[in-house]
Amino acid sequence: MSYASTLNGCGKTDRGLVRQTNEDGCLCNLSRNLFVVSDGMGGVAGGKVASNLFLQVSEDFFSGSPIHSTEELRNRVRDSFARANSRIINEAREKSLPGMGCTAELLTIHNDETFVLGHVGDSRTYRFRDGTLTRLTTDHSLVQQQLDQGLITREEMAHSHKKNVLLRAVGTQMELTIDILTGAIQRGDFFLLCSDGLHNMVSEEEIRDVLAYDASLELKVDMLIDMANDSGGKDNITVLLIEKS
Repeated sequence: MSYASTLNGCGKTDRGLVRQTNEDGCLCNLSRNLFVVSDGMGGVAGGKVASNLFLQVSEDFFSGSPIHSTEELRNRVRDSFARANSRIINEAREKSLPGMGCTAELLTIHNDETFVLGHVGDSRTYRFRDGTLTRLTTDHSLVQQQLDQGLITREEMAHSHKKNVLLRAVGTQMELTIDILTGAIQRGDFFLLCSDGLHNMVSEEEIRDVLAYDASLELKVDMLIDMANDSGGKDNITVLLIEKS
C-alpha cells in the first residue's frame, strides 16, 4: 500500500554573528521523510567533520529497503546513530581530532501518521499543536541534570558558565545511549528541530509566537534565525521546520 505524503519541510543553517565557521548540519529530505539537525563539537575541523558524517550516515541508512512497521523504523534510527557514532570515533582516531563529536536530532515518519525521533545532546525537537509548544526532547547537559536534581533554578541554568557541558554526544564514547521517542502525528502539527544556537538565544514563548504566525515555512525559519542573530548570534543556528497538512 502506498501513502501520499502530506508533509512540507524547510531547513536552513546560519553561521551566526560570532563564530568564524558553521559546524552545524541540516538535512530535509521529503522524499524519504527524513529530517536531521546535527551540531558539531571538538574544534573547527573536527566539529564540521562529525556533523557532516552524521548527515551522510543518516541518508545512507534511509536510502535502503522499505520499512514496514514502526518498530523497524525505531531500529533503523537506533542503528543509524550507532553507525554514525562508530564512524565519528574512527575518523577522530585516523585524523587525530580529539574531542570530535556532535549532537543530533533525527526525525522520520512512518505511513504519514507516526513519527520516530532519535535524540542525543542539547539540540532539541519541539512539537507545535493547537497553539501549544511542547519540547519533546530533554537536553543531555550538565545544567539540565542540575535543574532536574533541584540544584539550580531555570534562571541560573540560563546564565551558567557550564551551559555547554554535554553529558552525551555522538562520537565521544563507544557505548552510546540514544533517546528514541514515538508518537502520532495530527493534521496541523509542526515539528521544529534546532541546534542550541536557536534555543539559547530565543525563548520558547518567542518560538511559539513565530510558529503560530500565519506565514510560509520558509518565512518562519528565516524569522527564527533572524531573531537568534538579533539576540547576539553567539553560535551557529540551525532551524528545520516540518508541517503536517
